[in-house]
Formats: sequence, structure tokens, C-alpha cells
Amino acid sequence: MTPRDASDTNDNRWSDLDRPPLNGPVLRRALVRDGGLWRDVEVVERTGSTNSDLVGLVTKGDADEGAVLVAEEQNAGRGRLDRRWTAPPRSGLFFSVVLKPAGVPVERWGWLPLLTGVAVATALSSAAGVDTALKWPNDLLVTVGGEERKAGGILAERAGTDAVVVGIGVNVSLREDELPVPGAGSLVLAGATTTDRATVLRAVLRSLEQWYERWRAAGGDPAVSGLQETYAAGCATLGREVRAELPGGRTIVGEAVAVDGDGRLVIATKDGGREPVGAGDVIHLRAV
Repeated sequence: MTPRDASDTNDNRWSDLDRPPLNGPVLRRALVRDGGLWRDVEVVERTGSTNSDLVGLVTKGDADEGAVLVAEEQNAGRGRLDRRWTAPPRSGLFFSVVLKPAGVPVERWGWLPLLTGVAVATALSSAAGVDTALKWPNDLLVTVGGEERKAGGILAERAGTDAVVVGIGVNVSLREDELPVPGAGSLVLAGATTTDRATVLRAVLRSLEQWYERWRAAGGDPAVSGLQETYAAGCATLGREVRAELPGGRTIVGEAVAVDGDGRLVIATKDGGREPVGAGDVIHLRAV
């Protein structure tokens, strides 16, 4: 990997003492180990999108499995459906990783964003004391003042023929007046016990490594690895009345009743049918 490490610059890094910069060399020492998944951890001051950067590096052969790219600031971050993701510098965790699930059938790679959601939610609970729910397929929800809010998201993209780049964004210290849209949240607003980004990042990457190795050892089988059951247990979408807005303009309304073996959301419609949804925008309407 070639991006310049933010820990080697002094570009006004201490302008907000409540949001200290991440230390790349310290993170590398904590996360990179013989036999482990993570091979390199780079921290850059700013970039357009860590996902785009890593996809480009993988395509050129300059990044392999286990590469981690973290940005203190993104100005062209992307979520699903090409939505923009912006936040003040050092107010969150914005990073991407390279995974090459050799031995796992390609048709099971669609579980990677769901797996990442489970790993992140688990880490946020243990490291920051924030109960985090999952909105299918890839949103991270926290509770702020009794209201369900989105505090993060996940984006997975193919890179070449054998790799997937998974991007993760989590709002950590965003204050109410800094939230980008109504309905957004952050760990600090959800009562986090810590907003130390290094602590949270280490916990997330270790949790992701554990879940990834478990899933890969099971050949990507979501049931055998326990992923399907764990995702369902933490999924706030299940049991809710939802509206799924599908590609092509079609809409399905009904109760979200399951996540199937392919990672699709199964919706029970009012006419008694069940429709699996593999792509689209799902909106929570109300609890059932």
C-alpha cells in the first residue's frame, strides 16, 4: 500500500483536542501479527473514499488480503445506492479492508457485509458499551433518547476476481449539531463509555477477524458458522413492518420474517406470500 500515513504529518492534527489523531504505527503493532488476518494498517489524513482507494490498489496488485486503510477524513465517502457519507475530521471511524475468501463459493460472498455488521455490533457493545442493532442489510443502529438512529454503515465491493473490499463508517463523537441528516446518531449520543477511536477500531478489527475466520473455516456456510443465527438475533428489521423499494421501481410492503440462507430478507406480504429481497432500500414502518 502506498498512501501517506497521517502519523507522519503535522497538518493541524491537534486542532481539536477532543478528537486526537490515530497513530498508525501503534495500530500496526497492536493488530499485525504472524498468522493473523491483518497484514498492514495505514492511516491517512484525508481521502475521497477508502473503498475506492483500496479497490484501485487491489486492481493494480498493490494491496493484498488483510490490508486496512483508515482515513481521518473522507470527502467522497459512499454508502449503499451511492449515498454520500461525510463527517468532520476525526469524528468517526472511516476505513476499508481487503478480504479474499479463498475456498468460499462466490455465491456466499454476499454474506460479507452481514458478517461485518455482526462483527462491528459485537465490538461496539464490548468496547464502547453501546447496544447496536442491525438494519438489513448493512446499517448500524443505536438508541438516542429512546429513538432508533443510524450511526454507521457498511459497503462491500468486488475488487478484481478474487477480492472484496469492505468499507465501514461509524459516527463516534458527532454532536447533535454536527449530524448530517435527521435520524443520524453517534456513539457519544448513545451514551458510549469511551469515544477513543483507537480502542474502538482495534475491537472492530479483532471481532471482524474472528467472525471472518469462523465463516471461512465453514466454507462460507452461514448456518454452520453461526452467522445466520447471530445476524437474525441482532437484526432490528425482523418482526417489523417494512417497505422494500426494489430496483426498477417495484415496492413490497409486509412483515420482515427471516433472513434466508442467501442473506436475503424474507417479507411476508398481506396476500399470504413470502418474497425474498436481495437488493433494494428497506424502510422500517413500525413494530409488529
